[in-house]
Amino acid sequence: MRRVIVVVLLLGALAFGWVKWRGSSRQGLPGGSGPAISKLPIAFANRTFDPAAPPTDMPPLRRGESAECDSTFLSNASVSGESRQTDATHGTLTVTQVRMALQLKITIWAPVGATEQVLQHEDGHRQISEYYYQTADNLAQRIAATYIGKQVEITGTDLNAASSAMLQQLADEITGEYDKELNPESAQLLYDALTDHGRNDTPVKDAIATALRDVKVASAQATTNPGN
Repeated sequence: MRRVIVVVLLLGALAFGWVKWRGSSRQGLPGGSGPAISKLPIAFANRTFDPAAPPTDMPPLRRGESAECDSTFLSNASVSGESRQTDATHGTLTVTQVRMALQLKITIWAPVGATEQVLQHEDGHRQISEYYYQTADNLAQRIAATYIGKQVEITGTDLNAASSAMLQQLADEITGEYDKELNPESAQLLYDALTDHGRNDTPVKDAIATALRDVKVASAQATTNPGN
């Protein structure tokens, strides 16, 4: 039994003067709206399959696995900005707005006739993914806030194209930070270790609580003592 976690980052930027991005901020520039985060409801599905003929849209099982929980974190980012030309080939781009749409899609794949222990184990993976999604909008907002008002220099013979490229780059940076900090993988791996992938008798509820607690402690220690 295992979980499959995928973070899908969909990036988009509009050219010239105003850009679109995902995110949020504590402040906005005069005349512009602040960043906004849209968190869509979780899309959850239970699917059963015949191990002898699994469906084509099912992620492949690894050796020794009988079921899996497929969690996909999606983020659709857009950045808005205002550009000011200083000469024919130089300008300044100021980020004025950040927008982001978030979603989590979860599918539990279980073979026909799966035992209750298998189903409970995979449901534990679901609960961990949903735990991280609960505060995903706060995370996106915090990251986006650091970009509102950010100014970057742009150069080139086509400043419109340069603005678009820079907006895309900034969206890519923010998306990368969101992906890195969201990081549900550590807790999922620890949960599997604690339960031996659902093969031992550790209660699912206890394993989830321990995994989330230990990962939080480890993260806090790494932040406090980055060199250790």
